[in-house]
Amino acid sequence: MSETAPISVVLADNHALVLEGLRSLISAEEDIHVLATASDGERLLDAVKRFNPDVVITDLQMEYLDGLGCLTQIRQLCPQTRVLILTAYTDGQTMQSVLRSGADGLLLKTDPPEQAIQAVRQVMAGQLVFPAAARRWLHQAPTPTPTVTLSERELEVLELLAAGHTNAQIGKKLHVSVNTVKFHLQNIYQTLTSPTARKRRDGIWNGRLPNQIPKLIGRGLTRMTRIFLLLCVHLHLSASFAFPATRLGRGCPPE
Repeated sequence: MSETAPISVVLADNHALVLEGLRSLISAEEDIHVLATASDGERLLDAVKRFNPDVVITDLQMEYLDGLGCLTQIRQLCPQTRVLILTAYTDGQTMQSVLRSGADGLLLKTDPPEQAIQAVRQVMAGQLVFPAAARRWLHQAPTPTPTVTLSERELEVLELLAAGHTNAQIGKKLHVSVNTVKFHLQNIYQTLTSPTARKRRDGIWNGRLPNQIPKLIGRGLTRMTRIFLLLCVHLHLSASFAFPATRLGRGCPPE
């Protein structure tokens, strides 16, 4: 009888000390094999595409693409890969965000290290793994989702896009690859073309707001509102922001 293959794992955390500690801990287990480590979201996606791991443990907060953004891309790249989100935050907003994201589990950095090992085995067995601090959110009604919800990096990309920069120029300014810019654009497109987002945008153009936008942008609006108005201008004046299927594709990562 052949032996069962070890569980293959890819780890990602932007803190080298945490990453090395997690790698050393998990590598000591005979039934778990660490294929690769990554220090940011872009490198994590590269490792996932290369190794197709059984399990990914990723930090929630990372450069270029955060843990939840990586989760979205991993679901497209390798649907069978289990994803555990690692975080130091225990506030309700963080817990609910992870629960809504469809992650296979949540690990707290304050928990005993051995729990990470157990969690890897549990998600491979088809279980969802969430700490006691998150369980009370499982049965609560979800909080209303904002009309437009983008990550900090997506907001930066959108600001540069609204200012007329190309994908290559955006990548150069943010020190990321063009592929990463395209990933962000795909996520932005999916978020901003939802029915509620379209309704809000149409409502703006059906009213008198277009004539007032130049003045409004210069006032003390929130960053999100200012960006949304810029996007409305861009959508109204330029067909190049239509995200045609030939540019980004449908339901798959751009080349």
